This record gives sequence, structure tokens and C-alpha cells, in this order.
Amino acid sequence: MLEAKLQQAALLKRLLDSIKECVSDANFNCDEEGIKLQAMDNSHVALVAVKLDADGFKKYRCDRPIPLGVNFASLTKVLKCARDDDIVTIKANDDRDVLSMMFEARHSDRIAEYDVKLMDIDAESLDIPETEYDARVTMPSSEFSRIVRDLSLLGESVKIELSKEGIRFASDGEAANASILLKQTDAARRKYENYGKEVKKEDEDNEEGSSKKVKKEEDEDADMEDAENGDDNDEGEFKAKSDDEGEDEAQDDEEEEPSSKKRKKVSAKNGKPAKKAKKLEEGPTDGGVMIEMNQHVTLTFSLKYLVNFSKSSALSDTVQIMMSNDVPLLVSYSFGQGDIKYYLAPKIGEE
Repeated sequence: MLEAKLQQAALLKRLLDSIKECVSDANFNCDEEGIKLQAMDNSHVALVAVKLDADGFKKYRCDRPIPLGVNFASLTKVLKCARDDDIVTIKANDDRDVLSMMFEARHSDRIAEYDVKLMDIDAESLDIPETEYDARVTMPSSEFSRIVRDLSLLGESVKIELSKEGIRFASDGEAANASILLKQTDAARRKYENYGKEVKKEDEDNEEGSSKKVKKEEDEDADMEDAENGDDNDEGEFKAKSDDEGEDEAQDDEEEEPSSKKRKKVSAKNGKPAKKAKKLEEGPTDGGVMIEMNQHVTLTFSLKYLVNFSKSSALSDTVQIMMSNDVPLLVSYSFGQGDIKYYLAPKIGEE
């Protein structure tokens, strides 16, 4: 039996919107580690691989490995009935006849239940070999999406060239030609190097221990407030004070002032990591590009597929493009729940 609960329906909606143009139906392979999908398009030019980790679900249970054959058009229609912030619970029995989906509204008692008929899809899982790519580009997904969308208006193919100069996208059309060059900046390199490590750690902390952190901060704030204001008896003395007591209190305030300032400084210091993590999360959207390259790479690809891949920009602010000569292109989007990877064969005989 499978039971998986997601905090927001928006994730599934964006995921299906990303892959439904590439594949019409496929198996969701579920096991104790999570849910995976691997499918090729009808022309066998592109392959999509999706991974949703079990840790990313609010609740996850899978007694034994189970494949769920799903038609994406049908599943998309059902998900349109859910609001983006609805809590989604997915269930499937071992007989695999239907996929049960329940949408719970956060701010009302509304609960909607749907049963999606499953398919018996005979598909072999492809073994994707580990590849050492000659070049890797990390850039904002919105920028990549805009480039391939703009070039698709002019031509059918794009030549992607990676050199010391940067990454160049070039397309030749009947009416016009276009060439777009993105150069690397040192700030982007520093940003992306930290982004993969610190933001991932911050996401894990937020998912695993957000409630503990909130409680700890509330306890610390309460302790600080008690330390500054004193106990209840002291508050009574402050309300009914004589002149002599006022002088004593003023003297005490002068003595306690450095301590109060020290507490405020510590509080500000404790606030810095969260601010830094937020900055790292927002950083990759400013147009920065980082390039890691072992050798010059030039390949040509179909823009139609790249435009479909770029729809995953709704899942992640950052995209990684990996290339080697005569090897399929890898376009990868990572998000808090897992990742989605696209592989695209280059066009042969085109420079």
C-alpha cells in the first residue's frame, strides 16, 4: 500500500505541467525511498527523470515497491480541481486499480476525493550511466526560459556553445538570425557555490525542525523579556516606587544598560544566518551565470524540446545545463522535494 501526503498541491501541478508535453503516460515507481518517474518521448529523442524523496512528504508510507501507470492528461484534469495550497493525500492499494487523491482545504472544512483510473504500462527502466560532463552552466531558470522561448520564434534549432568567453545561444531562421551571449561573473560563482550547500542545509532545517526552532526562539524571547523586566514582584515595586527607590532604580538601570545592549547584540547576531540564507535563495534570480568547463563544447538541439523543458522553471529558480561533445544534453532542476532531469540527444550533422 502507498500513502503519501504533500503540504501543497502546487508542487504536483507544476510537476505535471512540466512533463505532460514530453510524455503522455508513464509509471510512477514507488518504494520506501520515494517516488520516481522515468519516461521517453514518442520519438525517443528526449528522456525525463523525476525524483520525489520520501523525506519531502509530510507523511509517506510504501509497504513494497509498486508501479503506478498514470495518464498525465487525466491526472492534470483532477489536479485542476485542487487549490494550490490544498493538502494532497495520495493512496494506492496493491491491486493498483485506482489512484485515490484527497484535497483538504487549509482554511475550511472542504475535503474533495477523486479516484484516477490507473493503466498497465509495460515500460523498462533505463539505466542512465554516470557521465562526467565537459562543461556545466548554472544560471537562473527564468533567463534560460526566456532565451529558448525567444529563439523559438525565429528558428527550429539552437546551437549552444560553451567557451572561455561564456555560453552562447545562436539560432538561424528564415527571416532573422540571433545570437545571445551570457558571460560569467565572479559574484555569480561565489553565489552558486554557496547556494548548493547552505540553502540545501537551510531547507532541511526548515522541513525537519521548524517547529522546534520556533519554540526555541519563543522560549529565548521569553527569557530575555523576563531578564529585562524582572519577575512579577519587581514589576509591583516599579509601579509603586518612592523617590529614593526611583534613584536606586535609575542607578540599577545604568548598571544594567550594558547587559541589555549585549543581549540586543546577541539577538541581532542570531538573526544573521536566516537573513543570509534568504539572500542565497533569492540570489540566483538576478541573472548571474556560473560556468565550469574542461574543454570547448558546441552542440545543436531542437528548440521545441528545450521550450518544454523550460516549463520546469516554475519548480526552481536555478537550472543547471551540462554538456559534452557527442553526448545528450542534461538540463536539471532541483527543488526542495527532489529534482527533475531532462536528457536531449543533439542534432547530428549540424554545426
